[in-house]
Amino acid sequence: MKHEWRKQEKQFYLPKSEPELVKIPKFNFFTIAGKGNPNEPFFANYIKVLYLMSYGVRMSKKGGVAPKSFFEYTVYPLEGVWDITEKAKKEGVKKLDKSTLVFNLMIRQPDFVTKDFFTEVFELIKKEKPHDLLDQLKYERIEEGKCVQIMHLGSYDDEPKSFAKMENYANENGLTRKSKTHREIYLTDARKVAPEKQKTVLRFLVK
Repeated sequence: MKHEWRKQEKQFYLPKSEPELVKIPKFNFFTIAGKGNPNEPFFANYIKVLYLMSYGVRMSKKGGVAPKSFFEYTVYPLEGVWDITEKAKKEGVKKLDKSTLVFNLMIRQPDFVTKDFFTEVFELIKKEKPHDLLDQLKYERIEEGKCVQIMHLGSYDDEPKSFAKMENYANENGLTRKSKTHREIYLTDARKVAPEKQKTVLRFLVK
């Protein structure tokens, strides 16, 4: 049976449009870090190499390199953890300058993907589909733990409204936001979907 995250992991990827508390366990990820305005052309290359590797894993069975524990699955959505530069934090600029953004983009991988298998697929992709950013990719196991999350409907520029709802929810439930860093999970492709129809899971860590 094919594993489909939209059906079998709704608690992580399909929250309601009202804030909720969730505990996120440790998962495998391919990640790549960078900085700058995501609306600039360079940003697409970071996404491209993540998908090159992710589909390399997905198609590894056909290529005869998949581990015995391989199972059929739907590739997970793109995610991003966002922050701003230390300089921007010190200056305390009130209006966001997107050129000061710092990001760690990632795509979750199935449980059968180990560090060794990452290296094996990486070497194949590097040979067959070379790209300058491939060497910046990492294999990481990340545990978010306790978070507040919400389904944000609409433009990325309207996210502050959803974050305000999340922070109110946290305060009302005796929770404290750990930092201004937050996670976004992109359920729609901004290149193909109108801004008002975009769906993005927003999350931040709480204690």
